[in-house]
Amino acid sequence: MMKPHYLLVFLCTGYVSWAQAEIYKKIDADGHVTYSSTPIRGSKKLDLEPLTIVPSPAHVRNNATPSDFLKVDSDTQKNRDNLRRKILEEELSTEQKLVEEARQNLMNGKEHPEILKDKDGKGYRNAAKYEENIKTLQGQVTLHQKNVEALKTELLKLK
Repeated sequence: MMKPHYLLVFLCTGYVSWAQAEIYKKIDADGHVTYSSTPIRGSKKLDLEPLTIVPSPAHVRNNATPSDFLKVDSDTQKNRDNLRRKILEEELSTEQKLVEEARQNLMNGKEHPEILKDKDGKGYRNAAKYEENIKTLQGQVTLHQKNVEALKTELLKLK
């Protein structure tokens, strides 16, 4: 009996030959080349050989594990998993601190906008610069929050 993946390749090969269209080529006075599936005034029909696909062993997927594939004993894997968990927990702790720091910076930025003084000594607030600063600070908060969520997700995936 024929294997299903060989049957699929065989059927696709047949379909490709059915789908082959006539190709026309035209070169204009400036040397520009145009290809078309419909005849164009001054074009020439190209005689192309049909495309054939021959299945090769490289296309066949083999899910078997090679006999010389390195294997790790369960204690070594457990130690690696524990080390990974420890690293992720440390990173999570650091990111949580950075979230709080970024939130504090955002609050300070909102409460204490930069005051500029003109040549007469009169103070004013640059609204555009204030908005840009707040947007940057909010971006830092969002970035660290996303990092915290990603680290929590990775920790949940551990065994």
